[in-house]
Amino acid sequence: MTDCLFCKIIAGEIPSAKVYEDDKVFAFRDINPQAPTHILVVPKNHIASANDITESNADAAAACFTAIPKIAAAEGLTEGYRVINNCGAAAGQTVMHLHFHLIGGCTLGEKIV
Repeated sequence: MTDCLFCKIIAGEIPSAKVYEDDKVFAFRDINPQAPTHILVVPKNHIASANDITESNADAAAACFTAIPKIAAAEGLTEGYRVINNCGAAAGQTVMHLHFHLIGGCTLGEKIV
């Protein structure tokens, strides 16, 4: 996608604080962190939202979930962390590129809203 913010970050057209990259996943620090550790984990191929995951592209989401424990370990999140996905504008998704918020570095309450 030529006008997707996250696609531009993945391509290196927009700078980011990258913390992880492999052939399928790119992860970088959120510019508006909600906790001491707040990292966005995104598939490199463009998928608009969780609603757009299909049998043919589900490996991209799986690759994100394979990367998340590695990233959490590298960040020292040994006591736990939270993974959040906002699906659609009504749920708070502001960039229409599938992404997962990896949040931790402090004690998180049970409620998320």
